Amino acid sequence: MNASHRENIHRAAARAALNVPGVVALQPALADRLALAASRVYEAVAAGTTGHHEAAGVRCELTPAGAWHLEVRCILDADHRVVDVARRVREDVRMTVTAYLAQQGMAAPVTVMVTITRTV
Repeated sequence: MNASHRENIHRAAARAALNVPGVVALQPALADRLALAASRVYEAVAAGTTGHHEAAGVRCELTPAGAWHLEVRCILDADHRVVDVARRVREDVRMTVTAYLAQQGMAAPVTVMVTITRTV
């Protein structure tokens, strides 16, 4: 598994989550926020390069057993039921990542944990 595949999984999962009605945004973790701040300094020095990606609210890891575990942190619209949106995000992300892995010939089990960080 190379870094490109991991980045593609991040992006696919982020897009799937953001396409679910009721998801306003993804909540980056503290490490992502620090990386974004550092990338702004880097961008000032090396114009045209960006260190931030749309998947800041997604964390994925390949387990020793060869399965993928993803955590998606969402900010929701207050007009939607949290449980319904969380279930839809979990299923859509799982299906999207499973399809990506199958296209790449890397079929593996995928589990998704959705955390709702807040509603707005």
